[in-house]
Amino acid sequence: MSITNNEFDFWFAFSWFLISIYFIALIMVLFYALAQLNLLFNYLKALKKNKEVEKNCLKFDLNKPEEVPYVTIQLPVYNEKYVMKRLLKNIATIDYPRERLEIQVLDDSTDETVEKTRERVQTLADTGLDIVHITRTNREGFKAGALKEGLAIAKGDFIAIFDSDFLPEPNWLYRTVPYFKNPKVGVVQTRWGHINRDFSLLTKIQAFALDAHFTLEQMGRNAKGHFINFNGTAGIWRKECIYDAGNWQGDTLTEDLDLSYRAQLKGWEFKYLVDVETPAELPVVISAARSQQFRWNKGGAENFQKMFKKIMCSQLPFKTKAHCVLHLLNSTMFLNVFIVGLLSVPMLYIKNYYSDFKLYFIAMSFFGLSTLIFFVCYWYVYKNIRQQSGLGLFVKYTRTFFTFFSVAMGLSLNNSGAVIEGHRRKKSEFVRTPKFNIKNLTDNWKNNKYLRKKPSKNVVYEGLLCIYFLFGIASAWLVRYIGENDRNTNYQWNTKTLFAANEWYMPFDSGMLIFHVMLFLGFGFIFYKSVFKKV
Repeated sequence: MSITNNEFDFWFAFSWFLISIYFIALIMVLFYALAQLNLLFNYLKALKKNKEVEKNCLKFDLNKPEEVPYVTIQLPVYNEKYVMKRLLKNIATIDYPRERLEIQVLDDSTDETVEKTRERVQTLADTGLDIVHITRTNREGFKAGALKEGLAIAKGDFIAIFDSDFLPEPNWLYRTVPYFKNPKVGVVQTRWGHINRDFSLLTKIQAFALDAHFTLEQMGRNAKGHFINFNGTAGIWRKECIYDAGNWQGDTLTEDLDLSYRAQLKGWEFKYLVDVETPAELPVVISAARSQQFRWNKGGAENFQKMFKKIMCSQLPFKTKAHCVLHLLNSTMFLNVFIVGLLSVPMLYIKNYYSDFKLYFIAMSFFGLSTLIFFVCYWYVYKNIRQQSGLGLFVKYTRTFFTFFSVAMGLSLNNSGAVIEGHRRKKSEFVRTPKFNIKNLTDNWKNNKYLRKKPSKNVVYEGLLCIYFLFGIASAWLVRYIGENDRNTNYQWNTKTLFAANEWYMPFDSGMLIFHVMLFLGFGFIFYKSVFKKV
């Protein structure tokens, strides 16, 4: 098959265009990886100094009645049939002076759980616990709207917030409230734990990713005074801080990130407690994980659009600004990963067809450094959380890391759609993550009434992408059949050059083979779980 000079010029220019997009996406991923590496250094230094820092912290002495502040616990809930009993039973065990504690159940439910929750709240109130059941006639502002309405009548000077699947320890307030003696502290955030970490491969992967966020990222940023975020739950706010920052706003899907940045831009300090773990339940089915990921990633992009100019026009140090921007672009990394994956197959052919580009691809191969950086960063988190080391743990970690990386890439289409909607500021409903009250494999989840009945609209495309990357794997061998002679004017299948006496060829191009295998497995995993709804 012959190609004319005009056709060659077109394909050559088009190849340059694709390479440019591919290069930009790789650069963005590299910048994010380098930021993670910087956070790793911060994190490791903070671990060494943590005891000394804690010793010098200004704290309330809660053994002195005059130093015990009034606290309101807010429990925002929406159609939580399976976990409401557990939530209320757990929150009633919170150890804190009853005369200085209020509990608000902010119930936006639209099903039969409203009446049962009201009955349970009344039963607790009859024991002397100051607990109220607050309902609204509409879900305006979704979770942010519920929190704002409860705040207006809250008795406490400090507002602790727990989502319905969180189970704080009885001494939780005694471990968090004391830090507010420092008048500059606006938020105290604790680390999420996972009560069903080992339930399935899906929960193990989610726990792996969240552990990295709650140790490497949160601690690494907080240690150097960079912005961190209240994570929507398992934290406590100073009421004055919420009002000073402009109160809860429902114009993004991650109202927690929004208020966090507005508060820190006002000069409020956040305190992160890595040693205080608050257990919670991870989504056990792919549809629930999808909706949660979509909300988080779209909200991140929305907050980038909302906050970017404010950050850049602020008086923050350059390094803090850089970390802020990369933090808010965190979800956009999925879009960059998706672009890199999608273009990696044509890149394989371009590399083997146009000898002019070989040097560029050699240069771009150094971006494998990004994966290595992530691998090293997450390794420190993995072994520190488990407080173990050794070859056995490293082998287990390596397997977990590449499984996580593959599945994360498999979710890149779902998350890229969320990111694009967020940057376009397209509004959508706050879709809650259904809870299951599941810890063991024997627990039943299939009859959960809140599960999405139909597969995601992305399933078909994910199935096609699985086939596409299977073709990418095969292309590692196919590209070796491209004719070596006169390739700037002809594109032909030529098996003779493969075995030419004066040439040596590997039987396949190994440059992107592992990457394509991971993409194939990642999209295959998401497709399979979505179609068959298995954990």
